[in-house]
Amino acid sequence: MFFIIENLKVENIIVGYQYEETKSFKDFINLAKEKNINIIVVKNGDRLQIDKYTYFDILFPLKDDMILENAINNNSIVAKLNFIEDDSNVSMLFTGDIEQIAEENLVMLYEESLKSDILKVAHHGSNTSTIDEFVNLVNPKIALIGVGKNNSFGHPSQETIKKLEKKGISIYRTDQDGEINVIIDNKGKLNVTKFID
Repeated sequence: MFFIIENLKVENIIVGYQYEETKSFKDFINLAKEKNINIIVVKNGDRLQIDKYTYFDILFPLKDDMILENAINNNSIVAKLNFIEDDSNVSMLFTGDIEQIAEENLVMLYEESLKSDILKVAHHGSNTSTIDEFVNLVNPKIALIGVGKNNSFGHPSQETIKKLEKKGISIYRTDQDGEINVIIDNKGKLNVTKFID
């Protein structure tokens, strides 16, 4: 993020409400302020309107009930992108680095409203997330996994891949597919393209 701020034109930065402010977080915010970048701090219940058809509903973090266990990961921003135009109604759930405890909270808090066409799989497909109850409620057609090739963590886990495959969900992963683009047409049809065939 420091490199991006230093080298690209950034107008807005969206950060989740913080459990604790580390030195690197403070340095990051100070650099953003020096560059006159607008900082938007979000928590559950907030909505970010992108245009007249598109908005994000922020589901996590919970400002008044932060998770203490592995706090940086489990208080990640979880946001549901909604695109609604005429007959089109498409949604995508972004899950950051949350793990099982956060997914359990989301299941209790949101239940059926978690339903989304696309799931950005939490924590790079680690076996510490993607619990059955959560995936069943999201019930996505497509799962996206952002993960580096031959990473030292062994992400994504085979357990997570098998779980998604068993549910008939199409899986795209950046280590195998490269950049992944999802195009939504005016009838709400999803078209996925990948950089590597």
